[in-house]
Amino acid sequence: MTRSDIFDSDLPVVEAIANGDRFAFQELTRRHGEWVRAVIFGVLGDAERIDDVAQQVWTNVWERIDRLRDLSRWRPWLYRMAYNAAIDAGRDVSRRRKAAEALSNGPCERVAPHAPGEELDRAEKVEQVTNAVKGLPALYREPFVLRHLQGWGYREISEVMGIPVDTVETRLVRARRMLREKLNGHI
Repeated sequence: MTRSDIFDSDLPVVEAIANGDRFAFQELTRRHGEWVRAVIFGVLGDAERIDDVAQQVWTNVWERIDRLRDLSRWRPWLYRMAYNAAIDAGRDVSRRRKAAEALSNGPCERVAPHAPGEELDRAEKVEQVTNAVKGLPALYREPFVLRHLQGWGYREISEVMGIPVDTVETRLVRARRMLREKLNGHI
């Protein structure tokens, strides 16, 4: 069974949600919570905010499912909900950061935790890779996260993002190139 078959088999669940079935809603969140989180990370690039934004997405889904005219288009609709919520969260973080910098008259600094030798090396490498992925423009980060962290195929990414498969491939090639350049010699 392919991922597309799984999404297609969810149509009865989505129809039940549209009729107010909370158990169906819980099932949809269980089945697709991880890819919603991946979309949010792909856009926002901030792992610490994923849970809050995902909660907002699922709240919006419950409140707005009745506005979805064609329930068979639920997957692109859910993608758009996650994408827009992540964009909004990013704007909110940017506003807060600017306000904090204005108050402190300089950028806020984060203190790295200390860990023993090998664990510190591993943690530094993970942080370097995470920061490199976060540093990708959202245009490239989104398909990269869906492909490499969620294991999606090019066609699935194409469908949910509403872009041609060739564009997905091009963006992934560019994302990998950018990551290699950023990480060259650092890992």
